[in-house]
Amino acid sequence: MERHPFLTLQQAQDIIKDIPTPFHVYDEKGIRENARALNKAFSWNKGYKEYFAVKATPNPYIMKILQEEGCGMDCSSYTELQLCEACGITGTDIMFSSNVTPVEDMKKAYEMGANINLDDYTHVEFIKKVCGVPKTICCRYNPGGVFKMSDSEDKVQVMDTPGDSKYGMTEEQMEKAFIELKEAGAEEFGIHAFLASNTVSNGYYPELAGILFNLAVRLQKKTGVHIKFINLSGGIGVDYKPEEQKNDIAIIGEGVRKKFDEILVPANTFIATVLAITENRLKPIFIDIDASTLDLNLEALKQTITPHTKALLLVHLYGRCTYDEHIQSICDSNNLLLIEDNAQAHGCCYKTKRTGSLGHAACHSFYPGKNLGALGDAGAVTTDDEALAQTIRSIANYGFSEKYIARHKGRNSRLDEVQAAALDVKLKYLDEENRRRMDIAHTYYGNIKNDAVRLPVLMGEGSNVYHIFPVFTPHRDVLQAFLLSKGIHT
Repeated sequence: MERHPFLTLQQAQDIIKDIPTPFHVYDEKGIRENARALNKAFSWNKGYKEYFAVKATPNPYIMKILQEEGCGMDCSSYTELQLCEACGITGTDIMFSSNVTPVEDMKKAYEMGANINLDDYTHVEFIKKVCGVPKTICCRYNPGGVFKMSDSEDKVQVMDTPGDSKYGMTEEQMEKAFIELKEAGAEEFGIHAFLASNTVSNGYYPELAGILFNLAVRLQKKTGVHIKFINLSGGIGVDYKPEEQKNDIAIIGEGVRKKFDEILVPANTFIATVLAITENRLKPIFIDIDASTLDLNLEALKQTITPHTKALLLVHLYGRCTYDEHIQSICDSNNLLLIEDNAQAHGCCYKTKRTGSLGHAACHSFYPGKNLGALGDAGAVTTDDEALAQTIRSIANYGFSEKYIARHKGRNSRLDEVQAAALDVKLKYLDEENRRRMDIAHTYYGNIKNDAVRLPVLMGEGSNVYHIFPVFTPHRDVLQAFLLSKGIHT
């Protein structure tokens, strides 16, 4: 790969005429561009902040440039704290972390209101004696052993030995530290760690994020503390050699986001439900169902929710309404969006409301075989959120908010007039067609008498529109072959 330095030889020679060597020349444009690229890559996280390691380049001009770009400073000594103070950088714009910390250094960080990171368990008692425990405190995690990552998308192998480090806490020590610090007055907590240093792999930070996000969930459940932030550390490596690939900040940011966002979905569903999640670069988390009712197992749902969970995608499979107030209550208490997959349940009801109007939004398929089917492929989204509706309409039409003005990364996903006209006619007969399906289903319930076959639980009137009438048997393949021999497809 051809490299072009920001400074030409002639420019360097011109500088030497006026300024004697040695000296350093910094690329302000490049520094600002990198800071902006980082902020953009992590813009999905409204609380994101980059902290620049002052010891790497303790230059007040560079620090001021980065401050202007919204960055904080990472300090490890009294001198670095003084330098920040001289630059007007104080408070939580400073992350303070040091190994063998002198008393005056810890006091200075406390007085400046910095985010203080405790590098090992002994620091818990140390900070209590030296200055007291601040409202927000961070602890460094060390999982021990060898950290190895060789299956990243960029095929760059990463290996380091956090077990050799003298610093950091085990998970058990982190748990004890959080409890003791909470008792001493801490209200908000952070987790800090680095498992490798200056890697040239786009996969390192997502891997580290996944480890720390899961650790945060475990610690929160064990201690009940509020974990305010995760500090991903280690440094993004520089591609010094011509053959090395440059780290892609956008890919790193997106990789971390994938580790953060999770969408809950029933384990028993059609693959299209899951593809809707993965196509949006989110992570599906499968929830077990109740084998007798086919509804979500509510206890499994509660136990699976984590701080990373953003939504529940509820599937009205086979034409059955799987919604109830318990599910809504769980979503409300955990601040989750409730999204319905209503592809198989057009016209189904929950009390006096139709499925597709129960959650924040609902997805509908009008494939010809559905209860409400078009003449070809078709679909829709329903919502009572006007802003969301406008966004969806825009994405479906190349991202346009107005003619030739694209506000979103869109696609061509418009329902054509022929399909819309066919659906408009068929919609008038949907309830009648569903009643016919219910009548047929009741015939099955009244006449299938076979100990080797279990029928679905009979639901209240209107709660099942029987897109499919599933039966359950340990002899599935035998029964399927028998039905096919009678001209009945399954």
